[in-house]
Amino acid sequence: MEIRGGIELPAIREHIELETSDGLTLVGELALPRDREPVATLVTLHPLPTAGGFMDSHILRKAAGRLPALADLAVLRFNTRGTSSPRGTSEGDFDGGVGERADVAAAMAFVAQRGLPNPWLVGWSFGTELAIKYGLEHPIRGAILLSPPLHRATDAELAAWAGNARRLVAIIPEHDDYLKPAAARERFAVVPETHFVAVAGGKHLWVGEVMTRRVLDEIVSVVNPAALPLPSEWTEPV
Repeated sequence: MEIRGGIELPAIREHIELETSDGLTLVGELALPRDREPVATLVTLHPLPTAGGFMDSHILRKAAGRLPALADLAVLRFNTRGTSSPRGTSEGDFDGGVGERADVAAAMAFVAQRGLPNPWLVGWSFGTELAIKYGLEHPIRGAILLSPPLHRATDAELAAWAGNARRLVAIIPEHDDYLKPAAARERFAVVPETHFVAVAGGKHLWVGEVMTRRVLDEIVSVVNPAALPLPSEWTEPV
C-alpha cells in the first residue's frame, strides 16, 4: 500500500481533553505507536484559526497518521481556544496568541502527566509564533517551525533562543507568502544556532504529497533520525 494522502497507519489513537489555567477545556488527540514506546513526542501547534487552521490542518493530521508507525513518535494535536474541528470545539475565544500561552502550557502539562518522552514543539504558521513566544517556558528538546511568518513573535522573543540548549529548526518554503528564505535568514540571524532549511518549490501551505513527505522527513531527521529514510509503502494491514 502506498503511503500518501490522509492514510492512517496503525497507532493507538485517543481523544483527549486539556485543561487550561484559566478554566478552559481544549479538545485534542494523542496518537502513539501501537506496539512499542515512543522515542519522542511532537506537540503540534496549528495554523491561524481565523484563516482556517485547526488540529486537522493537513501536515499535522498526516504527521499523526504516519509518524507513530513509521518513526516511533507520539503526536499530540489539539485545537487552541475557540477553534473547531471534527473532534470538537475548544472552549474560549481566539486571543491573537496572548491567551494561547495557557493553551501551550496545558499541552505541556498533559505531556508531563502522561510521561511522554523528549517533547518537541512543532508549529505551523501561527503555531510557530506560539512556539517562539512560549516554548522556552517549558522542558522541551526544541521547536520545529514550519512556514514561520514572524508576525507576532518579537525580535526579543526570538533572540531569547540564542545560546539555549533547546534547538530551533526553521523550515522555510521558497515561495512562502509571508517570509521567504532570504528574509528569514536575516530574521533568524539573532539565533546563530538555528538549523535553517530552505525548501525549493515549497509554499506556505505545503500542498501536495511531495511537500508532505519533505516536511515529515525534515521533522524526523531532527527528532529521530534513526527512523530515516521513511518508507513510501506500508506492507502490514492497516
